[in-house]
Amino acid sequence: MTHLAIDGGTPVRTKAFPEWPIFDNLEERLLLEVLHSGQWGGANRNKLPEAEKLFAELHDAKHAVTVVNGTVAITVALQAAGVEPGDEVIVPPYTFYATAAAPLMFGAIPVFADVEENTLLIDPDKVEALITPRTKAIIPVHIGGAVANMTKLKAIADKHGLRILEDAAQAVGARYKGAGVGTIGDLGTFSFQSSKNINSGEGGMILTNNEELADKAWSLINAGRIRKGEWYQHEVVGWNLRMTEFQAAILIGQLSRMEQQMVTREKNARLLNEMLRDIDGIRTLDADPQITRHAYHLYIFKMHQELAEKLSKREFCQKLNAEGIPVHEGYVALNQNRAISEAIYKLTGTARQDSCPIAERACEKEAMWLAQNVLLGNEQDMEDIAKAIRKVVQSV
Repeated sequence: MTHLAIDGGTPVRTKAFPEWPIFDNLEERLLLEVLHSGQWGGANRNKLPEAEKLFAELHDAKHAVTVVNGTVAITVALQAAGVEPGDEVIVPPYTFYATAAAPLMFGAIPVFADVEENTLLIDPDKVEALITPRTKAIIPVHIGGAVANMTKLKAIADKHGLRILEDAAQAVGARYKGAGVGTIGDLGTFSFQSSKNINSGEGGMILTNNEELADKAWSLINAGRIRKGEWYQHEVVGWNLRMTEFQAAILIGQLSRMEQQMVTREKNARLLNEMLRDIDGIRTLDADPQITRHAYHLYIFKMHQELAEKLSKREFCQKLNAEGIPVHEGYVALNQNRAISEAIYKLTGTARQDSCPIAERACEKEAMWLAQNVLLGNEQDMEDIAKAIRKVVQSV
């Protein structure tokens, strides 16, 4: 019997996966241009318009607004869409903390709709059941780079007069029925935090095809100014939430590599899907045929319930890590996050508990992921991942 590395056996691999971030003298040149210009801040608008134009074109969007980070992008987009303190916003629980924290930042209330079993994306049927007179928006999260079922969600939003804000922080470049994410709902938000497929250290973007919404978002991040107004003409209450010229320079450089990196991730994800489907106890997520391009910020897979009953997710990840595979346990379900629950209670006076058993089970027992840089490896790297997973499963 083959011994696991965690028990003193030989690991499947000791070689590192591709490092992140990837950069070269292009980013260096662009950064030096900003440095020597002496115009570094977000009000100078030299590199920033180029970054916005490139990003908008990538997603077929009419308007793009750079912002300090992805969390604030959600907050600003919600406010631009007319969501106010006390309004309810429906969000999934299988997502990063920011999706729920962003509305709470100005007093809007996140309400959690469970995810689909086979995709871990927000379940449209669960969304509709949660709509109340206080509901003003839906935030589908394109988790891992897979696009939520926007066809059903848009029909629900239209029926009930709700706004849709796409949280596309993990889905730069993804497409749904041919349309770029961020343009399918009313607004879309993106993150350029260090782990993201497009990385400028920090930073975010808001996309929309609605000029009025774009103008409102722009005002909110520019101290309440209006686009064609005077410098000291502040028409609404806003803040300085601008991205810097340095971040825009890095963003431009990173976007130049995006297409080839997407092709590589897609190819390797297909390989992993084929390999993992042959391993008893492991299941891959379903791909909605309406998704015409997957961004693969994460490669998510699950343990079958029978395997999860024999081996905890933490133990599974620890054993895979010892084999040289940097698998991650993933999220804690946000509907069970104490800080989020306490914030909702302070705002509403109600100890709200949204039941989301699919997300809870995925977080606690079943779902785990590989980061996007792992998918920038070669075919042998993917074979090592599958070999290590098979080795751990067969040891149970």
